[in-house]
Amino acid sequence: MSHRRVNVSVRVLTTYRNKREPNTMQRVMSRLRTRKGFTLVELAVVIVIIGVLAAFGVPRFLQSVEKSKASEAFNYLSAIQSSQERYIAQNGVYASAIGSLDVNLPNPEYFSVGTVTVTPDSAGNPAWTLTLTRNANSSYAYTVVWTQLGFDTTNSTIMTYPQICPVTVSSSGSGSGSGSGSGSGS
Repeated sequence: MSHRRVNVSVRVLTTYRNKREPNTMQRVMSRLRTRKGFTLVELAVVIVIIGVLAAFGVPRFLQSVEKSKASEAFNYLSAIQSSQERYIAQNGVYASAIGSLDVNLPNPEYFSVGTVTVTPDSAGNPAWTLTLTRNANSSYAYTVVWTQLGFDTTNSTIMTYPQICPVTVSSSGSGSGSGSGSGSGS
């Protein structure tokens, strides 16, 4: 008889467990079915995080874009300077017009080109100056001035925006970086 009791108690436990498991599974499945989206608080947190990232990222991106546009002016003026050096070697004077130079450059897209000013420097040596002015549709208004010595840090207003200036300027007034030369103010 005792042997029979064991079988009955095992059957009772098995039956009890089988009745309990479907309820647990149903509860878990019903929870999964009801949670299909995000709460309003979760969405608000994500929007705040995106806003904070944009607040820091967008100004840096715009500065980077403006710095690349300023590089256009430095590359253009550097090419003009090289061409002016070849011109003075052949003719003994600097060219007073860009069209007289041996370089055929398209006008810069983001700058208006001034006229070449040819005058002797204070020691009587030949000298020239050319200014590029940033177009009015920019959030930055500045000029880039170039002379026979290179980037003129003294007269260029881009120096008021060091975060967009494509060259690094030392305290002695000379620029270093792409398309730069020594400043005429030193």
